[in-house]
Amino acid sequence: MNVLITGASAGFGKALAERLVAEGHRVIGCARRLDKLTAMAETLGDLFLPVVMDVNDTVSIPKIIADLPDGFNQLDVLVNNAGLALGTAPAQSANLDDWMRMVDTNVKGLIALTHAVLPTMVARDSGYIINVGSIAGSWPYLGGNVYGATKAFVKQFSLNLRADLIGTQVRVTNLEPGNVAGTEFSNVRYHGDDEKAAKVYNGFTTMTGEDIGDILLWLIESPAHININRLEVMPVAQTFNGLTIAKQNS
Repeated sequence: MNVLITGASAGFGKALAERLVAEGHRVIGCARRLDKLTAMAETLGDLFLPVVMDVNDTVSIPKIIADLPDGFNQLDVLVNNAGLALGTAPAQSANLDDWMRMVDTNVKGLIALTHAVLPTMVARDSGYIINVGSIAGSWPYLGGNVYGATKAFVKQFSLNLRADLIGTQVRVTNLEPGNVAGTEFSNVRYHGDDEKAAKVYNGFTTMTGEDIGDILLWLIESPAHININRLEVMPVAQTFNGLTIAKQNS
């Protein structure tokens, strides 16, 4: 099986790549940082193909897919894992550049890559697209403004893909994780402030990138006649809660 993973150099993507290679699958690991991909290739061997890809550069994506070498060019699974959150400020004081970058990465990059691989999957009547969304696409929270909106798009896009693909054997899943430690997510969100990022995970047992890697592997190796439309997963310590009320002083 050939699996293309974006954001493969860290977090969920790296954990999944390691698990897939251990199971004998071929992995096309895509990310912006060649040094990290090269280090992974040295460890994972010939089953891992490092490919430099910036999903924000949507114009380059079709050529990258077309130029995949023999042995890796028939894609069985696409894992749209690349994504990011930037900032925690409320909308009225958020940075517009952060908003635009989240849309470029989480929305435009994801749909450009899906558009590049989907026709071949449909022609072959076989394939699987897994989009890594977030619980933020369903549950709003303070400071989640555009990040949550991009993940709501990913959720609805995934469901609409399923609707369009009726009558084919191409599967689509939106995986929606909650709080996960051990990735670069919060470090990126806090613009490299490692101290702030670490505090996000203090005081409770959260999920890890390895946990999500295990779930992704389970999805990929699930029976081909089963489609899991959405899978929302949180640590036990996290849940949805009551609505917030701003009380006036009496």
